[in-house]
Formats: sequence, structure tokens, C-alpha cells
Amino acid sequence: MTKKSPMRNPWTAHDERGDTSRLLEWWATEAFFTSGEDKKRWSLKVAFSEGLIAPKQRGVVCNMTLFDQTTNKQYVYYVRTPDIHLHSNSETFDVRYDDSTMRGTYPRYQMHFHDPDHGIEIDFTSQADSFPHWVAQDVTQGWLPMGIGFYRYGFIPKTRISGTLNIQGKSSTIEGVGFFEHVFGNFDYEHPFANLSGFFKSIGVYAKLAIWWLQNHRLQIPKTVMVCSENNPLGYDWIWAVFDNGWSLFYGNAMFWIMDGPAAGILIFSKDGKQFTEFADVTFHYHKIVSAKDHDFQYPTELELTAKKGKELLHLTCTMTNTSREYVQKSRAGRFWTGLAICEAPGVITGFYKNGDQTTQIQGICKIEPQRELSILGHNQLNINLTVPPTGIGIVLDFESHFLKKKVNAYLHLAPRPRIHLRIQRINPHET
Repeated sequence: MTKKSPMRNPWTAHDERGDTSRLLEWWATEAFFTSGEDKKRWSLKVAFSEGLIAPKQRGVVCNMTLFDQTTNKQYVYYVRTPDIHLHSNSETFDVRYDDSTMRGTYPRYQMHFHDPDHGIEIDFTSQADSFPHWVAQDVTQGWLPMGIGFYRYGFIPKTRISGTLNIQGKSSTIEGVGFFEHVFGNFDYEHPFANLSGFFKSIGVYAKLAIWWLQNHRLQIPKTVMVCSENNPLGYDWIWAVFDNGWSLFYGNAMFWIMDGPAAGILIFSKDGKQFTEFADVTFHYHKIVSAKDHDFQYPTELELTAKKGKELLHLTCTMTNTSREYVQKSRAGRFWTGLAICEAPGVITGFYKNGDQTTQIQGICKIEPQRELSILGHNQLNINLTVPPTGIGIVLDFESHFLKKKVNAYLHLAPRPRIHLRIQRINPHET
């Protein structure tokens, strides 16, 4: 019998414990687990971050969301504390906020989280079932641009969760799967174009990513173009998934106003947690879009992904299965923005993976998180549809503007017979 070699740690102690030169840094864990006594399904996200929490004010944030998926109930604990640093250990990974902690060394981490508002205590061990990986590791060694700054995004796509959940004195054992990430760099969402010290490095990163993207795409004029104001470049769509057969997926798409078509981001796929495939040729399509409850923006709750690389093909549909937590950080409001929105919910993922002539049907669980930097113009959307030979020659425009309170439908057909149309309607943004 061949003895398996032990999993090695591709991260250094520095990669885990933190970077003292960063402008913004966070550690986050996601988890899906089942409580043993009542068989309820739960989804958890906890993030500790340090950086600008308000204009010209640094501080830390503890953000914890626990979804009771069985009853569709949310427990949200969010604390923003100015003028302090996260407690950490300079030698090992040991980061603390109040009495909540993340600590350990790959491949084993200990997590303890306390939500005093709802009387919740969560303790679990997170045992890595896969190697860590940097986003765009094969292209830029994990560096990504943000404005004229840059950052590094590392994650472990699959861990085994085991521990206890205590809600108001009622304790349950929990078992499940998890995800862990560490992000740090010279960037911030408040002033993405103000950090001149990172200009030259970010330009180099932009260039490498652009060349890689172009090498993996065949440029063509699209028949349909859909753009909207909230899908601006400071937002993204994020998905983490674990399939029933043990495979895992990470998807991050930087928005460039596009609502349908080629993704500017990356999809990272692994079967065994040791070898990762980075897909650049990714297209996305929103099946379901909802309007936020208290703010003027929209975001997807179901999206379709298609990723290609060589003989490999992934075709997937990701759907939120619980009510989304819509969080808007108004402290980011400024001249052009009204706030930063993160909408998160657990979901399911279904589809197939094809490698040459072999096709495998796959399904699993996923976490979906659209982030949007909210424009002062509110929701504005433009759809352009082209008619091309041999069908005909023409263009159709549909424009909806909550800022102008107008909806415009226009088309110009040159063939097979000339036609022209223009219709302008006044709308109430609160009723659309």
C-alpha cells in the first residue's frame, strides 16, 4: 500500500498572521453545518477587518451572520470600533476581537465566536481538506489591483467543521464544511485612486491580468449588451461552493457595469484540493434580480456560470435559498456614492463538468455574495440588442433611469424593412 504524503503548508507564517504594512486587511470564515440534536441546517460567516471604517478614521469591524436555514431566520452581529487595532500575535496566527478569536496553524484552526446581542457562542475546529490558494496565483502570484492600489487574496476552499453551537443556553454539536480567507493590501474602498505609492505595482498587475484575459477570449461584437449603474468596477459577485462529491469552487467577478456576458474575474475549481484550475474564459447570466428593500439598487439572487479551459467545461446555476441579508455601510457615502452594499445568502449549485467526452453531473451548496458600491444616481440600466444579417439590420434600446425617473424604449430597423420607434414614460422609482 502506498503511503500518502502529508499535506504541506504553502503559506508562510506571515501569510496567516497578518501584514503590518497594509491599509486594509481582513480574515473571514464561512461554514455550512448541521446541528446534531435538532438536525437544523446552518450557514455562518464571520469576518474581522482592520482599515478605514469611516472617512479619515481607522478602526476594526467584527461582522457575524448566522443563518438558520431551516426556519429562514438570521442572527446578525455587527460592531464597528474606531481608533483601535485587532489583537494579534506577531509570531503565529492568533487574531482576536473582544472575546471572539481565530487562531491556529495550517491545516488546523480553532474558531470561537460570541454574539452577545443574541446570546450565541460558537466553537469549532476547522481542519483543512485542501491546500491554500491565492486568487490569480498562476498569473500574478496572487496580487490583484484595486483602483491604483493592490492587494493579495488567499483562501482555503474546503475545511471540515466540528464543534458546538450554543444559542441562549441551548447547546448542540455541529458538523459540516467550511472556507477560510485572508486578504491584505494597499487599498481601501473609500479612496481607491488616492494611494499613489501603489500605482506602478497596480499597473503591472492590471497588465498581466489583461493579457491573460485577452489570451483566453475570442473578441467579437456581442448581439446583446446589458449595463447598469450599480455594477460599477468597485463591486463584485462572489461565490464559494462545495459539491456533494467533494469538489470545490471559488468565483469572483469584478464588475465593469456589465450585467450579462464575459466576466472580468476568475473562477477557480479543484477536484482534490491540491490541484487548482483557474478559468479566465467565464461568462455569466443573471436569471433572477431583486430590488433591495431600503435602498435604490438591484442584485442577483440566481445566476448562471459557464467556464471553459482547453477540454474542460463547467456549466452551473447558483441560487439563493434563503432571504438575503442586505447590509449597507452608509459611512462610505461621499460625492459619488451613497454607501457600500453586501448582500449575502446561502444557496445551492447545480450543473455539470465536462472534460473531453466525459460529462459529470454535479450539485452542492454555495454561498452567494454580491457587493455593490451604490451610486448617487440610484438604479439605471441600459439594454442594447442588435439585429444582424441574415435576420436583418437594426438596434433596440431599452433605458430605465431612476435618477431621471424615465423609461425609454427605442428601435431603429433598416432591414428587412425600415422602421423607427421612440417611447418615453415617466416612472416612480419606488414602484418599479
